Amino acid sequence: MFAARINRLTSSLVRDILAAASKPGVISFAGGLPASEALFRPSQEVLNQLPDDIWQYGQTEGEPVLREQVAIRARQLGIACTAEQVLIVNGSQQGIDLVSKLMVDEGSRVLTESPTYLAALQVFRLFGAEFVGAPQDEEGILPEALAQLDARLAYLVPTFQNPTGHCYSTARRKALARAFDLHSMVVFEDDPYRDLSFDGPAPAPIVGHLEKALWVYQGSFSKTLAPGLRLGYLIAHPELIQALTRLKQAADLHSNRLSQAIVAQVLIDGSLDQHVASVLPRYRQKRDAMHASLQRHVGSKARWDVPVGGLFFWLELTEAQDTMLLMEKALAAGLAIMPGAAFDPVPKTAATLRLNFSHSSLAQIEQGVRVLASLLT
Repeated sequence: MFAARINRLTSSLVRDILAAASKPGVISFAGGLPASEALFRPSQEVLNQLPDDIWQYGQTEGEPVLREQVAIRARQLGIACTAEQVLIVNGSQQGIDLVSKLMVDEGSRVLTESPTYLAALQVFRLFGAEFVGAPQDEEGILPEALAQLDARLAYLVPTFQNPTGHCYSTARRKALARAFDLHSMVVFEDDPYRDLSFDGPAPAPIVGHLEKALWVYQGSFSKTLAPGLRLGYLIAHPELIQALTRLKQAADLHSNRLSQAIVAQVLIDGSLDQHVASVLPRYRQKRDAMHASLQRHVGSKARWDVPVGGLFFWLELTEAQDTMLLMEKALAAGLAIMPGAAFDPVPKTAATLRLNFSHSSLAQIEQGVRVLASLLT
């Protein structure tokens, strides 16, 4: 009765765990939720400046003023683009869906990092992608490996990656760009965490270094302003933007105009940058608190790096352990965690965990890490 691809449709483990974590008393390190106290609330002044026609249908591409603001910021990052290359979408997830519809057929080969963003894997699998792995080091994919690979699409999260928190250096980004320019892969760079940088600006995007390869760059306002706005954007190579826009039109006509008008206004008046600047010290404090708690309670039972941006710690357990069973035990003890295996394009044997530090209070971080440590072998 259903389309054949529905047999590949799976539920997101993150969303399933978040449902369980919503119960009273459960501490959640599972999701990628921003801190509740860090969510942006527009002022009455911003609301008073909304256009009178904001309640009417709008353009599929997005509000012109917002697209121009996005293009301005992208050019500051070294991405040569115009507002005509910007498509406003309903959060990063719709962007991944649209790019998948454009690029992924049954059996299409998609290069990803391993591990990588769970919800991207969910969409790629739905459309029948075959995942291509590449040798990696502590930064990510090795440029010299690309010459041996055959893939239609390359999906990368090079800045404070979800789930590992790793960030590619400028040298690695330039080397990858040179390697991609020699091949026919379309480069899809997903960059939702860029502004959550604790030690100075993150390196410029990979796509800004490309000279020949086709590319799509994605950003989001969910982590910097509020997920409830459901607003992100794609910036695409001129050869790709028309098809992506038509796919967006077929999906939902256009994104929420009210959210677009709010975000455009806070970009114009500088409120977004002011808000991020006010949030970063809170996130840095929570990151440091989780690191200290891990040192106290977990110690040699796991290895981890202190993230320099983003929202996550990535733990590699030193002893073999069934992390799905560990997740169940932790939930029973009032703690939600994410098994690292969920982020693997191809199953691996390593015992890993992703821990979110942004959403919990300092007291919850300490208590949650103590519970986790008690469950580790």
